[in-house]
Amino acid sequence: MHFSPLPYLDPGSGSFIIQIAIAALLGLGVALRASWGKIKGFFGKKTKPEDEDDDTADAQN
Repeated sequence: MHFSPLPYLDPGSGSFIIQIAIAALLGLGVALRASWGKIKGFFGKKTKPEDEDDDTADAQN
């Protein structure tokens, strides 16, 4: 007869898994906050330089 043990997680393992999940979420939040300016700039609206607008306005008048 072959005996296979049942999977078992003790309370310390469950606590460790919860700590890993919380640390991952907090680490993701810190990384997002540190690079928020780059993310905002990447998805932000692109504006034309004002120098080009001034030159064309002067040429038309």
